[in-house]
Amino acid sequence: MTPTFRFAPSPTGFLHIGNARPAVINWLFAQKLGGKFILRIDDTDFARSKPEFTAAIERDLAWLGLTWDAEEFQSKRIQRYVDAAEQLKKLDRLYACYETADELEMKRKLQLKAGKPPLYKRADQKLTDADKAKYDAEGRKPHWRFVIEPGEIAWDDAVRGACVYHGESLTDPVLIREDGTFLYMMPSVVDDVDMGMTHIVRGEDHVTNTAIQMQIWKALSSAPVPQFAHLPLLVDAAGKGLSKRMGSLSLQDMRESGVEPMSITSLVAKLGSSDAIEARADMKQLIAEFDISHYGRATPKFDPAELELLNAKVLHETPYAVAKPRLEKLGLDAGLLAKHGEAFWGAVRGNLQKFADAANWWDICFSSHAPVIEEKEFIAQATPLLPEGMWDESTWGAWTEKVKAASGRKGKTLFLPLRLALTGLPHGPELKLLLPLIGRDRALKRLNGETA
Repeated sequence: MTPTFRFAPSPTGFLHIGNARPAVINWLFAQKLGGKFILRIDDTDFARSKPEFTAAIERDLAWLGLTWDAEEFQSKRIQRYVDAAEQLKKLDRLYACYETADELEMKRKLQLKAGKPPLYKRADQKLTDADKAKYDAEGRKPHWRFVIEPGEIAWDDAVRGACVYHGESLTDPVLIREDGTFLYMMPSVVDDVDMGMTHIVRGEDHVTNTAIQMQIWKALSSAPVPQFAHLPLLVDAAGKGLSKRMGSLSLQDMRESGVEPMSITSLVAKLGSSDAIEARADMKQLIAEFDISHYGRATPKFDPAELELLNAKVLHETPYAVAKPRLEKLGLDAGLLAKHGEAFWGAVRGNLQKFADAANWWDICFSSHAPVIEEKEFIAQATPLLPEGMWDESTWGAWTEKVKAASGRKGKTLFLPLRLALTGLPHGPELKLLLPLIGRDRALKRLNGETA
């Protein structure tokens, strides 16, 4: 059987960094095993599901470098869920319940007051046809619960190890609401059965659901139950949970702010694992390194500062062939880019935090730029020593040696005033790399205090 995985987001908001983690891990696992990866849109919440969120999910996943072999929509499979519900009714595993929310809450409180777990007592399984007719006449509509059979429910979780539940300690879950719409529990299983899921990797908040869904699966299908892996949920640096309402952590906002997709995938692929978190050049490296057994049960924390460092590292290691089309999209002069592009990228990439920063250094090298002259006498002494002829990486060293000999300066007192005059900034790429790009004419004008 082909290893088959899925990522099943609800289109009720934008994906955030916490959603990216299971998406990336499922995708990497599928690629590692040579399997299939299915994107399933869980859009049965018709009030909150929006097509614009579906489009955003697809766009965000593609931006991360994830591809999918098929895309499914739960909203197009409602009849299949109706058929599955009928199958469960025939097996006496689905029964109608007429209690109101207030009645259920009262029963729950009485159980808790008696020191008992608030389990549903299945009173409505004993209803006669006359009882049901009476409720129907009152205008009550039933919700439908699944019968959890007693006994051990166990599986070997790829992250948590041995997991054991007992059916008698679980409440019969509601699968169908009073209005006939389906809750998450059953459609998810029906889809997983129909789509041939062999592995289900998701958050640890679904562990109890898994125990219930294993019984639903076995009631509906004779196919083997998938291998499960439940990952600890990602929290922020303060230990708080993430949500779709945390806009600053949405993938859309990260993309728009200039975060590199490989910095995100490099981070979330390793968070919570025993592997070192390091920048990776492409997804092939992450696939080669992937091992589900490396993930542990400790709660991983997302630190934006760590992402910033990875983002810079990804840029620092990006080759010119990859950067070139992106530089072209920045609207840089095509002629200058053809002539100096590779040298420019080699000079500045080590100082970039975001790719868009390259445009600022381009302007410093090739556009009019105002110098900062803080020590006029020193700059006036250094200017006549500016080398003639063709400039290359040795020019900066040759010039500063002459200036050093003439002025007696060294270190920061020598280099900083020159850097300010040439670039207007106290920091940046090595001047031995920038100086040939700036060129003698522009450098001379800036040293003379002109905007050039």
